[in-house]
Amino acid sequence: MAIMKRWLLVLLTALGALSLGGCGYNDFQRLDEASKSAWSEVLNQYQRRADLVPNIVATVKGEANFEQETLTKVIEARAKATSIQVTPETLNNPEAFNRFQQAQGELSGALSRLMVVAEQYPNLKANQAFRDLRVTLEGTENRITVARNRYIQTVQEYNVLARSFPTNITAKVFSYDPKPTFSVQNEAQISTPPTVDFGAPKK
Repeated sequence: MAIMKRWLLVLLTALGALSLGGCGYNDFQRLDEASKSAWSEVLNQYQRRADLVPNIVATVKGEANFEQETLTKVIEARAKATSIQVTPETLNNPEAFNRFQQAQGELSGALSRLMVVAEQYPNLKANQAFRDLRVTLEGTENRITVARNRYIQTVQEYNVLARSFPTNITAKVFSYDPKPTFSVQNEAQISTPPTVDFGAPKK
């Protein structure tokens, strides 16, 4: 009798596993972890950019009569972007996610304007430290784009699973709500790296 109960338990466990696998449960776990991993890389690259800003600001401050308003906007945008607390719950909170997007977009815009204004200062353009920082910033913006695109792809897979039948039933049972992704408007705003034109200034 004990042996029969044991085999019945094994059978029920196997059937349960097959059922969960067939309804997309395991896929939800896999894609949820994949999206978290991809999002961590997005945050990593945003932090890398934020860490560059103090050095860029310090270098630019060395240029006499540099436009203070442009510099101030970069400093304020960085402060705002780094002040937003990002937690795992942010991925499931469209409002918090959008606030984070907007802050990062503002920093992108401020850095872009800074680089354009820097074109008007020959001494700054000739500064090796500034040139090195510019190249590093450009590379970081590219890494941000790659990381963000990977996140978008994983979230797309997750959201398709959450909305498709019959896995949408599993999503409702286990509260697997669709995850927010970069909106078209904000994506267009922050996906473009700062404009860096180091050719001869227009006369």
